[in-house]
This record gives sequence, C-alpha cells and structure tokens, in this order.
Amino acid sequence: MSREERRAEALRANLHRRKAQARARKSASSAPKDNENEGS
Repeated sequence: MSREERRAEALRANLHRRKAQARARKSASSAPKDNENEGS
C-alpha cells in the first residue's frame, strides 16, 4: 500500500470519527448539559 493510499484511508477514518463526534455532540446538546466545558 502506498503512502498516498494510507493517507487517504486515514483521512477518511478521521472524517468518519469527526462526523460521529459531531453527531453525538449535537444529540447531547439537546439534553441538559452539566459538565460540557468543565475543563476550561
């Protein structure tokens, strides 16, 4: 597998993960938020 192929796969996986996180965050924001920005 070439470097470009590995990179493309990593980018795709990354995008997938970010979309999933954004979706989870959006659904969580409708719930009462307790410790959303506790670490800031």
